Amino acid sequence: MSDFFTEAVLIATVAGGIRLAVPLLFASLGEMFGQRSGVLNLGVDGVMLLGAFGGYYAVLKTDNVWLGLLVGVAIGVVFGLITAVMSVTLKAEQGISGIGIYLFGLGFSDLLFQKWVGTPLPIKAFPKINIPVLSDIPIIGEMLFRHSAVVYIAFAAVPLSMFIINRTNFGMKIRAVGENPEAADSLGVSVTKVRYATLIIGGLLAGVAGAALAIDLKIFQQNLTNAAGFIAIALVYFGAWRPLGVMGGALLYGFVNSIVLQLKTLGIIPRSWSDIAAMAPAIVTILALVIVAQRFKPPAALTKPFERGR
Repeated sequence: MSDFFTEAVLIATVAGGIRLAVPLLFASLGEMFGQRSGVLNLGVDGVMLLGAFGGYYAVLKTDNVWLGLLVGVAIGVVFGLITAVMSVTLKAEQGISGIGIYLFGLGFSDLLFQKWVGTPLPIKAFPKINIPVLSDIPIIGEMLFRHSAVVYIAFAAVPLSMFIINRTNFGMKIRAVGENPEAADSLGVSVTKVRYATLIIGGLLAGVAGAALAIDLKIFQQNLTNAAGFIAIALVYFGAWRPLGVMGGALLYGFVNSIVLQLKTLGIIPRSWSDIAAMAPAIVTILALVIVAQRFKPPAALTKPFERGR
């Protein structure tokens, strides 16, 4: 165990935890927007898988990581729109429609992989960017300021989300629609437009999350996300529907995951325990969710379809 408490291992663990938190952070922030407007999307993992394959395949064919991320964005927007049509326009039961999208993403991403690729082939990853001056700080610089651009974008999205939710007219409409859509409608706010917008944002960020995951791992395989989309949904509750709380949950999951990986690499966790250890990040996150979420109430209109005039 003493091998774990060395400078090199601790630096690698923290840096790895930050990197592992990125897909969850993107997906959770996107889901937060949808839930704040009153729509629960259980299809996040399916969109992540489709975004992951799309991003992976684009990079495999073009060797351009940014095009891969853009493909993830496009896929996410399309499925965000599909989710909005089902949940907002058709008023389908949100849980069932979300699971439908998840199952579609799980099956279709694997089908496309088998038909178009077949054998797992490695791709290039995002290059690391060392922040001038800050990256030269001993220990801290190596932990925090020697990551790829996508990591910096993910964490920059947190204050941006805070600004949108708390300081803009659009954010005020989101909060109003999520708490009392009837009152918002009476004041001239289009509940449909707001929910469409938030679900498209959520889909976009889920697609980015999937593409970022595949490009970071430099590979695609069946069920690449390993249910990370469902963890992302749980992290919205953990974070009390607030960007900073969501970020805290994503980092918690990322750090626990990174610690487990380091312990396995060092041989501290026996191989016979590896499957049990792999469950640790999810278990810790769920326990934290149970403790924290009890203190906060969800948006009052969450999962409740809006029908004008009722």
